[in-house]
Amino acid sequence: MFAQFVEYLHSGSSASVGIITVAIMLLCGFALTRITRLLKLPNVTAYIITGILIGPYCLNLVPKIVTEYTGFLPDVALAFIAFSTGQFFRLNALKGSGSKVLIITILEACVASVFVFIAAYYVLNMNLAFSVVLAALASATAPASTMMTIRQTGAHGDFVNTLLQVVALDDVVGLIAYSIAISIALASSESQKGFELSNVIKPVLINLACVIIGASLGVLLKILLPEKRSTDNRLIISVAVLFGFCGVCEILEVSPLLGCMFMSTVYINITDDDKLFKQLNYFSPPFLLLFFVRSGVCFDLGALTNGNGILLTLGVTYFLVRIAGKYTGAFTGCMITGKNKLVRNYLGLALIPQAGVAIGLAELGARTLGGDMGSMLRTVILASSVLYELIGPACAKLSLALSHSYDRDSLDEKVIKPQDEDKLIVNLLIERIREIQNELPRHEPAIATQTVNTSRPGRMHPIIQHFRSNNTNY
Repeated sequence: MFAQFVEYLHSGSSASVGIITVAIMLLCGFALTRITRLLKLPNVTAYIITGILIGPYCLNLVPKIVTEYTGFLPDVALAFIAFSTGQFFRLNALKGSGSKVLIITILEACVASVFVFIAAYYVLNMNLAFSVVLAALASATAPASTMMTIRQTGAHGDFVNTLLQVVALDDVVGLIAYSIAISIALASSESQKGFELSNVIKPVLINLACVIIGASLGVLLKILLPEKRSTDNRLIISVAVLFGFCGVCEILEVSPLLGCMFMSTVYINITDDDKLFKQLNYFSPPFLLLFFVRSGVCFDLGALTNGNGILLTLGVTYFLVRIAGKYTGAFTGCMITGKNKLVRNYLGLALIPQAGVAIGLAELGARTLGGDMGSMLRTVILASSVLYELIGPACAKLSLALSHSYDRDSLDEKVIKPQDEDKLIVNLLIERIREIQNELPRHEPAIATQTVNTSRPGRMHPIIQHFRSNNTNY
């Protein structure tokens, strides 16, 4: 029965096959998140593992034609990710954060990239184009695991504040690094001499043009999305603009990431409207799920062990060297900016996870580089991302504990739900009113009678009158 179903999926190219396959990807991805949630792992891990399980190396439920015709998913998914990133870059917030966080972020991202480039190009003798793109991907960090751990433990303090600001800026540095790296990679591949500066100028100018177009579209969104516009139409217009911009970038053969990020940055600063981002966050999850599941399907599991083992060696080297680079860069940045010892020693541990942005960039890089280099890039990033997401929550929790950002005896694993927090506030208010009532001086009966005279209730304080009239309800 199952074999016949698989044969049906691979036998035709009808619309029913595509629809059924997409339904399988969505349902299986959701089902596996029920398991990873129990293990306190992020959803991205579930999606990637789902793709591997239903891919050609296990159940083989996804026909090759489906992966070929869904090649647009990386662009769309990254457009949503980049657009949502831009909302955090309000000018007033950037001015308030100061230069310290920027220095830490640049150092922890760039040192990781430098370490990976040295290991790939000089130690393992990999191709220049491959090495520079892989090094750029090493700068990206996935904040989901860290954010989840912070919420679970109720951690707070200077360590947590620094960590949140760094992970917010980290993806931007990663996007810029990738844009520069892919330009250098294309230039070195096209140049017969290996590398020429003139071959880099053209793609850089094209990227700058896309940034300008993206910023202009941010202004256009303000014009097209007035407050009186209905919710449905706001969503339709914004998605149409994002899809159209992705198409233009595909024609120009550049990444839409920086353009989408500048689009949202301009929009949030000239409108201060965060409702649009909430709408897109409700709309984008199916696209993101399909993208990550598709990435798992395309994961070349056999390549890790086939041949002379160079890919396995590269994957292990990337995994370890990136961790060393992140920790060294964060330590150096904190030392330069004068952060205290606890932040300096343990910030790097919380920056280990890597998933969403790096996987999306790897898909774009694999498509751009093509051939064996593209397959190797995708395989290394996917394999390491799964490992990073498995150890990421533990490392984040360890860093929070060692930095004394939460009380392990009283706050560990204790989560206050919104409704419980509301009840807590109400109870505190009631207790405070009772304290005030007890502290009020006692009056003579005649005076008290006069004060509580129902014919003139206006002379009694409204809060006390409300409390006395509803005292039994408390």
